[in-house]
Amino acid sequence: MRERSWRRYLYEGKPVSETDEMLDATTALVPPLLTALDALAYAGRHMHPPNIPAVVGAIESYEQPLQAGLEVFSAVAWPDDLQEFVEHARSSAILALKAYAGFTAAAADPDPAMLAYRAMGLATKAVEAAYPLTYMLPPVSRYFLEPSHRDDKTLLAALSQNNPEQPNVGVMHADNASQQRGGFSVYVPESYAGEKIPLVMALHGGSGHGRQFLWSWLRAARTHNCIVISPTSQDRTWSLMDPEQDSDRLAQLVSYARENWQIDEEKILLAGMSDGGTFSYVSGLTADSPFTHLAPCSASFHPMLLEVVDDQRIKDLPVYLTHGALDWMFPVDVARTAQNALTIAGAEVVYREIEDLSHTYPVEESAAILQWLKA
Repeated sequence: MRERSWRRYLYEGKPVSETDEMLDATTALVPPLLTALDALAYAGRHMHPPNIPAVVGAIESYEQPLQAGLEVFSAVAWPDDLQEFVEHARSSAILALKAYAGFTAAAADPDPAMLAYRAMGLATKAVEAAYPLTYMLPPVSRYFLEPSHRDDKTLLAALSQNNPEQPNVGVMHADNASQQRGGFSVYVPESYAGEKIPLVMALHGGSGHGRQFLWSWLRAARTHNCIVISPTSQDRTWSLMDPEQDSDRLAQLVSYARENWQIDEEKILLAGMSDGGTFSYVSGLTADSPFTHLAPCSASFHPMLLEVVDDQRIKDLPVYLTHGALDWMFPVDVARTAQNALTIAGAEVVYREIEDLSHTYPVEESAAILQWLKA
């Protein structure tokens, strides 16, 4: 994070003494904030109920530098024209610290899983609060790319060429505040310039929310130029017992995407975690499904599901199946059965059994899935 970058994007035209103070405060907060968010992501990715104390122990050293940086940052008298920057940086840091407190409480609780899942939710809100900083600070823009692409100058330039007020790009929400059900969130890469690009419909797990699950896909979509729509189920989870209810909504959202952006009709993916993955089977295997590819993760599956599936629908259907060997909700044998049954039925299955994955979403797979989708 070079000094010139901070000055150029935030402090140009201000007195030198004032600039130095703000530069020091920014440098005190932003690097430990990004490091802390990475550590929280590690905790969420490796969250397995028996291992929670060990996971919390692995990340606890990143909390104090963040707290110290926030204190330095908050002591500065920031000018009015930087209040948006200040608000997002402070909000992200505060939410991240709350997530750390949640994980610490979980490690000391006899039944830690629920507290840990709540902490994961706070960590995701911290990531959401930090995202607008991508328009203000180049290091944050790089942070929201896959690590292998953070030095891609052409990509970074393309992402920065659009004004954050430009319509129809960036992160958008439709009736999808955290207390609402039935809405959806969208991400369109800021580099989008009217070309045909893939579409991902990303379904959250039971009791989850589309606004949060969007962030499981954003970094990969921003790197690999894909649109992501992350809807929220109308009820607590997807309509597994009445599939048409939510299947119709998903089809409508695909139509909505076609109306607003140029979609590659050969690359329309239905992906989901847990109940969302199960519903990607239930809805995505129907003969009239608009989806060309499926990517269920940590999902339930029963071979009887295939007895009512049209042979032509499943023949050569690309399926990217991910499951954790440590999954405590849907044991990994469920995924092995799905792989075998789908392959016999004629689907083209990529199977990823992840040794250290429990019942949580492996964010690193999103990029691999998008590369598979675009191949």
